[in-house]
Amino acid sequence: MWLKSLTVANTLTGAALASPAFLQRRQSDLGAFIEKESILAQQGILNNIGAEGALVQGASAGIVVASPSKTNPDYFYTWTRDAGLTMLAEIEQLAAGTANASLESLIQEYVDSQVKQQVVANPSGTLSNGSGLGEPKFQVNITAFTGSWGRPQRDGPALRASALIAYGNYLIAHGKTSLAKTNLWPLIQNDLSYVGQYWNQSTYDLWEEVNGSSFFTTAMQHKSLVEGAAFAAAVGETCPGCSVAPQILCHLQEYWNGSAIISNSPTNDRSGIDANSVIASIHIFDPAATCDDVTFQPCSARALSNHKVYVDSFRSIYTVNQGRSNGQAVAVGRYPEDVYQGGNPWYLATLAAAEQLYDALHQWDKQGSINITQLSIPFFSDLVSNATIGTHAKSSATYTAITQAVKTYADGFVSVVQEYTPSDGGLAEQFGRSTGDPVSAIDLTWSYAAFLTAVARRNGTVPASWGSPTVTSVPGQCSAATVAGSYATPTIGAW
Repeated sequence: MWLKSLTVANTLTGAALASPAFLQRRQSDLGAFIEKESILAQQGILNNIGAEGALVQGASAGIVVASPSKTNPDYFYTWTRDAGLTMLAEIEQLAAGTANASLESLIQEYVDSQVKQQVVANPSGTLSNGSGLGEPKFQVNITAFTGSWGRPQRDGPALRASALIAYGNYLIAHGKTSLAKTNLWPLIQNDLSYVGQYWNQSTYDLWEEVNGSSFFTTAMQHKSLVEGAAFAAAVGETCPGCSVAPQILCHLQEYWNGSAIISNSPTNDRSGIDANSVIASIHIFDPAATCDDVTFQPCSARALSNHKVYVDSFRSIYTVNQGRSNGQAVAVGRYPEDVYQGGNPWYLATLAAAEQLYDALHQWDKQGSINITQLSIPFFSDLVSNATIGTHAKSSATYTAITQAVKTYADGFVSVVQEYTPSDGGLAEQFGRSTGDPVSAIDLTWSYAAFLTAVARRNGTVPASWGSPTVTSVPGQCSAATVAGSYATPTIGAW
């Protein structure tokens, strides 16, 4: 068996495989950091949610503020995207039983706030034809932001729908189907209608810079319609717009270039290698799925190849990554050509790189094997020098060696975050590419949420399936079909 001569890259030090005592000490240090930072991250999120949030005075109840920072940069707004991702992380804690019971009232306040936000007329439009749902951000008192901006951003409605569906499924699981239908379905229906009607129109990407098509947006739209159809059926409703999900999945394949995901079209003279793709992979992670290339599941050959290309693009451009060779975790940012605030690593991007690997570990464990292909072998070879193409069963020593190496690699990204997290545990948006000092907006809500979801996956806590195993086939020919949406003013029901 070739395992006897197996060489595993040490993702922590770059030396030959370190002694068990050294690795145990580093693991202990990381474990202590995770335990402490998890508490601080959860509090960091609560501090940024109105009306009781300690750092966001003036924000309406249930409104998720991106950051308390009001100057250089001014992030004292609520973004539909950031709020949806943050609340999904909170709802997953509630569903997993790892949250304080009082969290549910905060989730309900978020729902109530979106009832108000959906009807706010704004520069993107109004609710009457759904166009206003694509407005990316609002004032923290739930009024329109009327300044110039990159709008519309069509991922917001899909992400909000996914968060609300997650809470709705929680209510259904606890015998409260009527409540899910009364208080959640009107909001969800508007958002799903928007996705079905506008998915094939241009959008600004999640970094608010490129106007065109975005892999992240397309992936989130597809997911929302698949789970939306199931949720509609569960509450006795229908979702006409959900019928275009196969066409969105077909379009999703167009971002693949053979070795990586080209996250935006047009690329605006960039490589197209972007955290957009890794963040998408972790949010379309389905614990019930196999390593499916079609939906770019975290353990799929496509997603792993993309992970390597994405991570490697940052190895030589940040001073903080000096001395970290292939197979070692590094600090990563949005995209290698980034110049915003100096073009630095992002906490949430580095955590996403870890989270995708934790997701993959879960999927391999569930399916009972790892299949290494010609496409994914470069990823595995960085971690296990004599990895071979083929299927390696969970019962084999080879499987054990590979999964241990991947776990160590994933932990390495969290260790990078640990290294550049200040002593008070505050997570800004970025950390300096040369110094590692916090940069840009302080106490970024999304950074805290990214920490919590990465740690949850590391601990084996995963979300419910969104239905990915049911959509593994792609239409033979892509269509631009859309469905005209139906929109209605939602009302606040009693909880």
